[in-house]
Amino acid sequence: MPHVVVVLLTIGLVVMFAPLAAAGAAKPARWEGADYPAAVRQAVITFGAVLTLAAAVTAALASLRS
Repeated sequence: MPHVVVVLLTIGLVVMFAPLAAAGAAKPARWEGADYPAAVRQAVITFGAVLTLAAAVTAALASLRS
């Protein structure tokens, strides 16, 4: 049961922080004068990076726990 809780907590945190990180990357791009497609591109790259990092950390923790 504790493994399920850890997985669900990780999923919840990633779902919460990935869009925030993407918005946090897009807004400064707009402030610096980038057009919307460039800002959206930056947001998508950041969103993907957060998901990749979360998957890597989760895999590393899973290998340590088993």
